[in-house]
Amino acid sequence: MLDVNSNLKIDKIRAPFLHNGVELDILRLDLVHPIVSGNKLFKLHHYIEQARHQKATKLVTSGGPYSNHLAATAYYAHENGFKSAAFVRGEAPEVLSHTLVACQNWGMELYFTDRTTYDTTDTQSLWQNLNHNDAKISFVVPEGGFGIPGSKGVEAVFNMIDLSAYTHICTPVGTATTFAGLINSASMKQKIIGIAALPNHEDISRRLNELLINKDNKNHELWMDYHFGGYARKNQKLLDFLNECYNQYQIPLDFVYTGKMLFGIFDKIQSDYFPANSKILCVHTGGLQGNLSLKSGTLVF
Repeated sequence: MLDVNSNLKIDKIRAPFLHNGVELDILRLDLVHPIVSGNKLFKLHHYIEQARHQKATKLVTSGGPYSNHLAATAYYAHENGFKSAAFVRGEAPEVLSHTLVACQNWGMELYFTDRTTYDTTDTQSLWQNLNHNDAKISFVVPEGGFGIPGSKGVEAVFNMIDLSAYTHICTPVGTATTFAGLINSASMKQKIIGIAALPNHEDISRRLNELLINKDNKNHELWMDYHFGGYARKNQKLLDFLNECYNQYQIPLDFVYTGKMLFGIFDKIQSDYFPANSKILCVHTGGLQGNLSLKSGTLVF
């Protein structure tokens, strides 16, 4: 794994709505690396180690046209001597997104895949159907880094910084990989809160069940009320919130994951959801490159 210890930082939020001894901090994983940002670095680590062990020369994965995972995989592959390829959800556009342009610049081959095929076929099968002769030299990383290697990588966060003082640790939830890694590492005295970025409770629960070490672990809860209509959906209220957070706390957030998480946490604090003297940590999982999909001037940062 890249040396990130010196970049780990926790910012303290000071706001008038914090009362009854409630404290709120932000773990700035977005700062650990300028490209392989946030939780992506941790989720990819063990997959890369497996690829090296198998003497693979190409990493294969999948994601959408603004995928943080694709950008991180392409860069990580380029910097570590791997070739890379990805299946991109949807038909090829006339103009590539900034994310896909960056991926191509880092040497990633892009295979645009219609949404029906993409949504019903896993990355391993897509790659075998396309290029079964290349299986021995390629290594498939699941979409979003989902899987036990991904969640195990997230567990490393607890080994790099002491988080034992926090009563609640909060994270955005997409594939549930980061959520699971935090649950597996936390003590029974801590509550891990996942704020869903998409409205599919059944899928998240299924994924979580695959990754949890202790299936009976009850030290977590999933909030489904702050996805703003669906994955990557947004409204002016959310965008205004992102700008307000930056103006007040100098913390940039993305509109897909971290903005929704912090919006939910602020809302729950103000409604006295958390017990007195709670010490809350929100994990900033990066993903800021996704903001470049917004119209210029939408955000103040």
